Amino acid sequence: MELLQDMTGVESTEGVRAVRLRIPAKPEYIALGRLALTGLAQARALDSDTLADLKLALTEAVSNSVRHAYGTQGEGQVDIRYELGLDRICIDVVDDGAGFDPDEAPSFNGDELSEGGLGIAIIRTIADEVEIESRPGVRGSRLRFVKKLT
Repeated sequence: MELLQDMTGVESTEGVRAVRLRIPAKPEYIALGRLALTGLAQARALDSDTLADLKLALTEAVSNSVRHAYGTQGEGQVDIRYELGLDRICIDVVDDGAGFDPDEAPSFNGDELSEGGLGIAIIRTIADEVEIESRPGVRGSRLRFVKKLT
């Protein structure tokens, strides 16, 4: 499968293992990112609640790139980098699509929440650290979240 050619081997420096995965910016590939995370979580024997939270945060981050970065044509890629350290797991989700304002609040129409809008808030709730590099009108976005492991 061509997609597997884009996945690098495990890198290891100073107790940190890193794996990179590049997927097409299409919804059906989001599950691959979750599967890779599940495999890495086994290396640290993460409890099921922590893994579920990380999967949710990852799904929200990748979904944002898939849904918003490349518009309706969906012709692009999303890079996911997992860093597994002794006391933390860091996940970067990077795209080369349209930027966005990470501080923009979700909008409500009556009692309804606009489509999307809560993904970053969910990630901020789950993660111990969140970094977002993106601006409207500028190409590319990077979302990094860190979960400390106890």
